[in-house]
Order: sequence, then C-alpha cells, then structure tokens
Amino acid sequence: MGNFIDKTFTVIADILLKVLPASKQEKQAFSYYRAGMAAQSRGRYAEALENYYEALQVEEDPYDRSYTLYNIGLIYGNNGKYIYHSQALRAQTFDDEEYVELSKELFDKAAEYWRQALKLAPDNYPGARNWLKITGRLTDLN
Repeated sequence: MGNFIDKTFTVIADILLKVLPASKQEKQAFSYYRAGMAAQSRGRYAEALENYYEALQVEEDPYDRSYTLYNIGLIYGNNGKYIYHSQALRAQTFDDEEYVELSKELFDKAAEYWRQALKLAPDNYPGARNWLKITGRLTDLN
C-alpha cells in the first residue's frame, strides 16, 4: 500500500509541477523536497538530508522552508531516539559517554531545526513545540 501511495504522490507532484505557475527555482526546491521525503520514507536518512539541504539552498518561501526544516528535525530527533533505544536494548548502562553524547548532539540538532521551523511558521508543528518545551529547548524561540 505504501508503494502505491508513494507512486501516486510522485505522479500528482509531477503534474502539479507542470501545471502550476511556479518559477524554475520554486520547482527545483520542490523537487529536492519531494526527493527528501521519498528517501526519508524509505529510511535513507543521509540521502533525505542531502535533498532537504539542497531544497533549503533554493527555497525562498518561509512557509515552505519551515516544512523542510521540520523534516530535518524529525530525522535528527528520530536518530537520537534510535541511539537511546539501541543502547537500552543492549542492556548496557547509559554511562557509555559516546552514545549519550551522540544522542544529545542529535537531539540538539533536531531542536535547532524545529526552532527555525517554528520561527517561520509559529502556528505549525505543535508536537515539535511541545517537545522543545518539555526538554527545556524552547527558550530562544520567542
């Protein structure tokens, strides 16, 4: 079912890119964003990040940039969670500074991108806003 949805989204996105009035730059930004979403949905996070970073280089619309920043935050946040969970599954203590520090770095990166997304679209992403608040990382948003 997921493959069908991905293919349908791709076809619709291609049609929209051809039909809607948009500049070459806007179309390029959307193409990168779409490629990032496709890679992210397949668990290819490095490829997704590359595409999202490319989208940020050409995307000028603040609202659209907020979506890209939010997705980058999701990748970093999920990777930080994965490191914590894999550490716990190995039944090791969290005294292993390497894993704790790496997880902290990834969560800090997620927070950085989510704060940027919320600055651009303050009414969006309630889950990210709540996570920032709970973890004490919301401080420099206002």
